[in-house]
Amino acid sequence: MTVSIRASLMISAIAMAALTAAFAAPEKDAPASEDDAKATTHPAHWTYGGEAGPEHWGELAPVNKPCTIGLQQSPVDLSGAVSASVPAPIPKWIPTHGGQVVNNGHTLQVNVDSAGGVRLEGKEYALKQFHFHHPSEHTIDGKAYPLEVHFVHAAADGDLAVVGVLFEEGAANPALDPIWSTAPVKEGEAAMAAAIDPLAFMPPKVGVFRYEGSLTTPPCSETVHWTVMSTPVTASPGQLAAFASLFPWNARPVQPLNRRYILKTAG
Repeated sequence: MTVSIRASLMISAIAMAALTAAFAAPEKDAPASEDDAKATTHPAHWTYGGEAGPEHWGELAPVNKPCTIGLQQSPVDLSGAVSASVPAPIPKWIPTHGGQVVNNGHTLQVNVDSAGGVRLEGKEYALKQFHFHHPSEHTIDGKAYPLEVHFVHAAADGDLAVVGVLFEEGAANPALDPIWSTAPVKEGEAAMAAAIDPLAFMPPKVGVFRYEGSLTTPPCSETVHWTVMSTPVTASPGQLAAFASLFPWNARPVQPLNRRYILKTAG
């Protein structure tokens, strides 16, 4: 029987500490990060700290070299953006039943099927999964947020488009509740009983940051068209604490922008 996050919050402090260590466990391949949308093989073991942490990802496997030598790595600090009339992705997400919530040892991920997608610069991208990072991976003018969700899309040619939404502390977010209550507290997966509506996570304003970047997990492939919404949504202190109890830190540090430009449209 799957144990929910809500149930986990009721256990003792000693047991909770043991659960938080699970985030460093090896990742499963079905799919575990942005790159799984392209079925890229992942190294057996990487973490967010210690000898297998971000500063060592490039040493763990030859395929991970972009993590060390890449010049278009993600995440980045979204500062110094250039105002431009760049198109934002046009979400055509569809509420769907039958999603799976996966605790893969690195994050909570929701796998979806036939959930629509986005259209970006004339190309269609299908939504494959979305997952969460605590704290946020992207920052705005140096400010980190307590949570970020990444909606991972793939085009027919394997091109990737990821839409990021930031969370700030505030009112409870009803869209998180069915995910949090279904998610396993240890590695595993559970079927969602409720319908999943990705649009419920989108802020009312449509201002966006756009830039070219990479996966934020190994192998850090520089294949991602990034869009990060400029207006955050809210999550309650309890909702943020529930995720942090399992993943105290699952965010890659911001990477150098190098010669890239960040473009911004007003919301």
